[in-house]
Amino acid sequence: MRTFESPIQIGISACLAGDKVRFDTGHKRSNFCMDELGNYVEYKKFCPEVAVGMSIPRATIRQVRVGDTIKVCRPDGSGEVGEKLTEYGKRVAHEQAKELSGFVFCAKSPSCGMERVKVYNEAGTGNSSEGVGFFAAQVMKHNPNLPCEENGRLSDPHLRENFVTRVYVYKHWQELNLDRVGVHELTQFHAQHKYLLMSHNYESYKSLGKLLGHAAGRDLDEVKEEYIGGLMKGLARPASRKNQANTLSHLQGYFKNSLSKVEKHEMCEAIDHYRAGIVPLYVPLTLIKHHLTVHSNEYLAKQVYFNPYPNELKLRFGI
Repeated sequence: MRTFESPIQIGISACLAGDKVRFDTGHKRSNFCMDELGNYVEYKKFCPEVAVGMSIPRATIRQVRVGDTIKVCRPDGSGEVGEKLTEYGKRVAHEQAKELSGFVFCAKSPSCGMERVKVYNEAGTGNSSEGVGFFAAQVMKHNPNLPCEENGRLSDPHLRENFVTRVYVYKHWQELNLDRVGVHELTQFHAQHKYLLMSHNYESYKSLGKLLGHAAGRDLDEVKEEYIGGLMKGLARPASRKNQANTLSHLQGYFKNSLSKVEKHEMCEAIDHYRAGIVPLYVPLTLIKHHLTVHSNEYLAKQVYFNPYPNELKLRFGI
């Protein structure tokens, strides 16, 4: 597991941290964020409604379509705060989010929802789940590579593992860029993340390798921006069981001359059982890590795939 020079900082909707900032003075504390992931990261809390001057308690607000525009207001149409939420979102996006390695938003909120936010008509008689929270929209728009997730989706073990993986990779990238970075350093970074990226998106691994292979003579800042954009987009696709099994098979190939016939059969069986959904990922992964300890391989030892985040989080037990 990598260590970092500074703590991982994640933005979070304040109500998810347990702050009583909701319209009814309540909260929506996320046990995973605060009791599990919170042991390894620091949170920076945001409540857009309070930040733009709304009181606690306060009247509820919603997104309402008026002609071709959407505003954020009370159900009766009064108290419009959409412009204030947008401006606050822009300030946070430019002044604070650059230092973050991830963000957890409150789902379905007219200010913080990442997607599927209800948008009502003026009469309040119908709604569609087409909206994006005004605050969240600005943070994501101006920080497209920042790993973002909603509290509700984090109850899915695959999405939870995917989010934490992206946070740790992004933090690694941020710290890499604290020093002068050239094509050599980018190539090393890419090599370390080879099997992790393959397990998510093999096409992204290949295309980013080509990008670095043709980087000579190009503006380095452009190459870096294109690389991290492609990396985070590739990792945003949750690793499928098929891709994971194929990745494990690639790793197995490194031991073809080191293992006995019985050991090879044991490893093949563990991978096949994972592919069939009989056992979780940690079963074949633990076996491969065991053989790596016995039969050292410097290249494999540097692979982020084996320990992308603290094992204590037990995120691979459910996938």
